[in-house]
Amino acid sequence: MAKSRKYLESYLKLGFTSMLDHGNEKPQCVLCHVVLSNDAMKPSKLKRHLQQKHPEHEGKDLSFYQRQKMSLKRQKLDASGYFQQQSTASLEASFEVALQIAKQKKPHTIAETIVKPCAVKMVKLILGEKSSKKIEQVCLSNDTIKRRISVMSTDVKQQVIDELKASPMFSIQLDESTDVASCSQLLVFVRYIHMEDVKEEFLLCNALETTAKAQDVMDTISKFFETEGIQWEKLCGVCTDGAPAMLGSKSGFQMKVKEKSPQVKGVHCMIHRYALACKTLPSYLKNVLDSVVKMVNFIKKSPTTSRLFKQLCKEMNSDHETLLFYTAVRWLSKGNVVSRFYELSTEIKLFLEMVKKDNFNNFFSDETWLQGLAYLADITEQLNKFNLRLQGPDTNILQFKDVLFGFVEKVQNWDRKINQGNFAMFEKLSAFEATGLRPQIKQEISEHLQSLEKEFQNYFPDLTKEVEVFPRNPFSPMIDIATVSEELQDELLDLRNDSASREMFLEKSLTQFWCIMLRSYPKVSKEALRVIVPFALTYLCESGFSALVHIKSKARNQLNVEDDMRLSISKTKPRISRLVSNMQQQNSH
Repeated sequence: MAKSRKYLESYLKLGFTSMLDHGNEKPQCVLCHVVLSNDAMKPSKLKRHLQQKHPEHEGKDLSFYQRQKMSLKRQKLDASGYFQQQSTASLEASFEVALQIAKQKKPHTIAETIVKPCAVKMVKLILGEKSSKKIEQVCLSNDTIKRRISVMSTDVKQQVIDELKASPMFSIQLDESTDVASCSQLLVFVRYIHMEDVKEEFLLCNALETTAKAQDVMDTISKFFETEGIQWEKLCGVCTDGAPAMLGSKSGFQMKVKEKSPQVKGVHCMIHRYALACKTLPSYLKNVLDSVVKMVNFIKKSPTTSRLFKQLCKEMNSDHETLLFYTAVRWLSKGNVVSRFYELSTEIKLFLEMVKKDNFNNFFSDETWLQGLAYLADITEQLNKFNLRLQGPDTNILQFKDVLFGFVEKVQNWDRKINQGNFAMFEKLSAFEATGLRPQIKQEISEHLQSLEKEFQNYFPDLTKEVEVFPRNPFSPMIDIATVSEELQDELLDLRNDSASREMFLEKSLTQFWCIMLRSYPKVSKEALRVIVPFALTYLCESGFSALVHIKSKARNQLNVEDDMRLSISKTKPRISRLVSNMQQQNSH
């Protein structure tokens, strides 16, 4: 066998390969595909065959013969190429199934246990036995799906890295959370310029093995940047939550990033700040909320009471049949809990009478308490609507400030109307106007609206600062050219007087406009993009953690989730055709 291996090396160097058939070596020319005799395995005869039959290829390098060898393997001795086409289709189908499994966040075993058996049966019933045998050739085992997902994830990651390196600037948002296996997972998303627009992408998901301090996060990201060749100098913004490890004034993550790249703009997630600003409630309204939570907990504390209340709601043809638990850390929880409680208040009162909970039932005979409940349902509904307007991808600081300015002015207007005795903007509360609103409630509402405005000013100290005008609209007549830095003035004036650019500003989105202008007006465009490109929210991280909960469940608590996460969340599609062309199909057994 040692001598045989030596000959095999000679075959490859001279342009030959050895095909194995039932354990017997059959040398075959990779150029003309002629099967040679065992005697022809001698190097001298191989060389003679090459010189006589293929003199034009005698001086070719090794890579040429390797390509010919790969081509021969793909053909599998089938001159028609039918087997090769069938194998390629089976391999591509395997990749497509793996991609859909990852996108739907399903276990890898589902392909072999459900997808393939169902596909075989359907094809057999509709197209016949012969077609179903082709489906059976598709490899969909657990290990195969895992490999396919890993290969596609690597391809998507490489595409994102290449696009990121080509971008003149980029920003990141990151957050850390603990998964079902008590493992600390760090999620990082990136926003950069690509194809004349701003693109958001999943960058990495790494487990923090020990602690989750600022230095641990910094080490993880620094290692990734160094490995992939990403330049810190191009980083223009970092958005995080308000944890001390992220925002610490001395050793927080944002401070460590600024040590590497001083021009970076650090942002505390706007939704987190908004949620903190909305927490404050006057004492009486706080007591109303606490009593609502206690009643909800009483009804839902046991399966028996929950079932009895559900049956009561069914008999009364209620719009809802269950109450919602209050969770302080969830942004929309307070509004949803209070609104559901208010809508089922009649059913709740009747249920409490049935179970003889007089200490709770007494609240429903207190007109002041009922009016406080109605106001809480109205104001939390408004706060939730505003929160939902902030959520979503492709948001920037300019959009957020527009929404925030509008909401603060609404609060000021509501306070003015309350002092005038006008409650029409609060639908549920206005239903009590016929019986007269209690003075205590009027005072509590006015106090709450004023405290809201004050909290917004505390948590958004830059709210009163003038937002840069020219990134929002470089053609605005409100721009005072004297307030623009001198190095940008001439270029901005040229842009303002460019009629073609003015028309493009009306046709394109703001991000597309500035990305296109990078070619003609680079200085002004980069300055504008430094305002637009940084993240204002960690929304993508929050949605990423929601995906993580589905992917890494109790039944899959040992899964390394990065590859599945990337395919599930990423906008970039894997180049399956390219991956298939570089692989050789192995038939399913």
